[in-house]
Amino acid sequence: MSIVLQIAEGSAKSSDKEFNRYLKISMGSASEVASGLEVGNENNLIGQEDCQKLLDLCEEIANQLGGFSKKLLVGG
Repeated sequence: MSIVLQIAEGSAKSSDKEFNRYLKISMGSASEVASGLEVGNENNLIGQEDCQKLLDLCEEIANQLGGFSKKLLVGG
């Protein structure tokens, strides 16, 4: 949820530089989600297979955010 909310808040900013700052925060949120998944797995709240699938999705999202951030800076 935090990832989506940061992107939404950043998109309302008046400059690409400001929006980019929120994308960076979103990337941090993706790392937080990944850490939470690992803790959940270590405490047997989520299975290894499901955890890995979700970790892979977190990495994909973080990579997409990073790519968007770079493109925004080049274009802006």
